[in-house]
Amino acid sequence: MQPGIVGIVDFGSYLPGEPVGPEFFRDESDEGKAADPLADLPLFRVPPARHHVAPDEQAAGMIAEAARPLFERLGRDPADSVDVLITNVLLPDELFTGIGARAAHALGCSPEWIVDLHNGGCASFMYMLKLAQKIMADGSARTALVANVQNSAGQVFAQSEVRKEAHAAYPGDGCGVAYLTVDGGSPVLGVRTRNIPAHALDLGLETPDGRKYWEPGTGQMDIRFHPDKTTEIMERGNTLVPELVQKLCADLGEPPSAIDLLVTNQPNRIFLKNWSEALGLAPERHLDTFDHLGNLYGAAVPITLDRAARAGRLRDGDLVMMAGFAHAGDFAAAGALRWSAR
Repeated sequence: MQPGIVGIVDFGSYLPGEPVGPEFFRDESDEGKAADPLADLPLFRVPPARHHVAPDEQAAGMIAEAARPLFERLGRDPADSVDVLITNVLLPDELFTGIGARAAHALGCSPEWIVDLHNGGCASFMYMLKLAQKIMADGSARTALVANVQNSAGQVFAQSEVRKEAHAAYPGDGCGVAYLTVDGGSPVLGVRTRNIPAHALDLGLETPDGRKYWEPGTGQMDIRFHPDKTTEIMERGNTLVPELVQKLCADLGEPPSAIDLLVTNQPNRIFLKNWSEALGLAPERHLDTFDHLGNLYGAAVPITLDRAARAGRLRDGDLVMMAGFAHAGDFAAAGALRWSAR
C-alpha cells in the first residue's frame, strides 16, 4: 500500500468545571504586605480565569469528553475509526497500565497502536503528530487520535499550601485532541523536533521532606525550576521556539512572514510577545487562550486550534504554524499544516 499524506480532519477539546478566578490563590495572611510591583503590569498579570480538574477526574475520561463531540460532528463511530491512539498526560493517574488503554475503553475503540508518550511536555502535540506520521507511513494504519491532557493545576497547584505560591495561579487544566487520517483533512506539511537532554535536570518535583513522590510523608509536592538557572531557562524559551519555526519554514521553502497563524504553548504573556516579535508576526496572527484558560502546557496548541476552528478563525489555505518548548528547555518542536476548510 502506498503511503499518503497525513492530515488533521478536526480538533476537539474539553475544559473541566467552572472557571476559577484569581481570588482562589489569595492568602489572607498576605493582607497588609507590600504589593508586588509587577503584579499589575500587563505582561506579568495572572490570567483572570482558568479551569481545574475535579478531585476524582481521570485523564482517560477527559480524553473521551474531548473526542466524543469530534466523532459526532464527523458522523464516525470510534469503534472502527481509530487505528492509532497516542496520548500525552502531564500528571499520569495510571502508573502501570497507562492512560491510553483506559481512554480507548471509554471511547469504545480497540486501536492496533496505543502509545502513552510521557515526554515532550508543552511541545508534545507536535511530537505526537510526528510519531503518528511515522506509524502511518507504510499505509497499514490510516486513522489516528492524538490527545493532550493537562491536569496538574487542580491536583498540584490547587493544594492548600502550594496555591499560595506565585507560580500556582498561572496553570489551567484541559484536554485537546486531533483526529488524523491519510489523504484527508488539513495536510501536516512537516514537523521539526529538538532534544537537549541535559536541560531535563533543571526541572523537577519538590517535596518538603525530600521523599519520592509515591512515598508517605509530610508536606505537599510542588514542581520547580532550578533556582540558579531562571534567567538561563528564560533565554532558552525565548530562542528555541523561533529557531525551530524558522528551520521548519526553511524546510517548507517559506519565509516566516508567510505564516498566517501561529499557535504555541502559552507559559506567560512575555514568551507570547517575544515569540511574535522574533518571527515578525503581528500579535493578532499569534493565537492564544491564556487570559481565559491560563497556562495549558501541552494541551494549549490543540485546545486553541479547536476554539479557533469553531470561531471561524482558520481560513481555507492558511499556513498554520504550531510550536512550543518543554520543561526547562530539554525539548522543543514545531509543526506546520495547510488548513483546509473542506
